[in-house]
Amino acid sequence: MCRNIRTLFNFEPAANADEIEAAALQYVRKLSGFNTPSRANEQVFQQAVQEIASTSARLLDSLTTRAPAKNRAEELEKHRARTAARFSD
Repeated sequence: MCRNIRTLFNFEPAANADEIEAAALQYVRKLSGFNTPSRANEQVFQQAVQEIASTSARLLDSLTTRAPAKNRAEELEKHRARTAARFSD
């Protein structure tokens, strides 16, 4: 999985459209191998991002869980601690 794509489900507050679109963009970039598409591919690239973002939003809206929603600030702090431990000598 692309490291820039983060889990978006079961957070409080819920993922917004910008976060979903950013994840879709990263996915399309990874899949296509293009960071920025050529002019010839720009339209299909953007269409793919929009379709994936739409599908992802529907998925996130449809998923259910009994687990309590995660706190974004706490999860970010856990991530930073793991990163610091991984890169410290």
